[in-house]
Amino acid sequence: MSVLNFSLRQAAGPSLENMEVMRNHCELFRAECRRLILETEKMCKQMQSDDIKKLDWRGRDIQFLKKELELKLEEIIVMIEDLIVLQSRVVKALEACKEPLRVAVACQDERLKRLPSERHHDDVDRELLKEREITAGVEGILQRVVEQITEQIRLNRVSKHQLEKDLKEKFEAQSIDNSCTLMTTHSIGSEKTSKNTQNVMPSLAVTPKEWENISDIHIAKAEQQRKNSLSLQALVNSILEQTSADMQKQIQVTNKAFQLNIQEIKTARSQMEDQLAKTLSEIVSQQRIREDLQATMTESQHALTLAQNRLDLRHTRPGKEHCYDPAQAQLLAKVHQLPTHINKMQAAVSRSEEEQRALIRCQLNLQENIENKANSLYIDEVLCAQHRSSVIIQTF
Repeated sequence: MSVLNFSLRQAAGPSLENMEVMRNHCELFRAECRRLILETEKMCKQMQSDDIKKLDWRGRDIQFLKKELELKLEEIIVMIEDLIVLQSRVVKALEACKEPLRVAVACQDERLKRLPSERHHDDVDRELLKEREITAGVEGILQRVVEQITEQIRLNRVSKHQLEKDLKEKFEAQSIDNSCTLMTTHSIGSEKTSKNTQNVMPSLAVTPKEWENISDIHIAKAEQQRKNSLSLQALVNSILEQTSADMQKQIQVTNKAFQLNIQEIKTARSQMEDQLAKTLSEIVSQQRIREDLQATMTESQHALTLAQNRLDLRHTRPGKEHCYDPAQAQLLAKVHQLPTHINKMQAAVSRSEEEQRALIRCQLNLQENIENKANSLYIDEVLCAQHRSSVIIQTF
């Protein structure tokens, strides 16, 4: 610009010398302009090349983070799906607890219908109560597990939303930078470029480190939720396995208690039936022996009457014939001995009647007990067995 100023100051002189000087200065000015043009073009080319490199580097950074985000997003989506499947298993396990609990309650109710003499708190009652408590406890545990899985799915979906939002913004930023890379000086107007620059510059408030940290935070949170999900999966699988094993074991114990009790009832009933048969036989024997006693008593009474009549008749013998002969002695002995035997037989008949009444009471008691055992056996072997046949505990 100094040459231009000098030429203006000298432009007033009309001499040839001055004109020569002015022309020389103009040539120098043109040379400086050419150098300025070359420098500016070189600078523009260099800066445009640097712009493309920086945009390319930026694109690579975005692409790297996109891959990290996509990988983590894929993992969290898979984890959400796995948790949904696991939640379905737990819900089915929770639903499967209803039938064993219903059966335990139904069996308790059925056993309350036993006759009072049979309604004692036995091993079956204890195992049924334990089975009911275990099943109810499993229900409570599984319900809490469902709630935990639901909460973890919610947290995973929050991380998924953050990753998807970050990926969407990364995609938009990458698309914008790709568009910037394709721009040339002839593709847009200077006015539009100036306007965009004025709009964009004030919003650039995030540093590259902060920009990278945002995605790292989202990835770290997603990774933490993934680890939490894996831990929850392991815990839930362990709970499902343990609760299923506990229920299976208790149901087997209860079934065994039922079997033992049924066998005891059958044994007791069989012994009572044997005793009843023997009692009935003894009642018949007592009836027969009493009939025999009565028949003998009748014959003995006839024999006593006959002996007395014979004695009475012999008292009519002539005086000198009143001899205490062997016949008289035999008749007198018979008259004295037969009443004693008749009295003994009468006492035996009375005792036989008492024995028979006692046997009949024993018979009635045995029959009642057999009916009670049959009722208890029907409840345990038929009614409760029908209820328990529907209980099938499988691995959840």
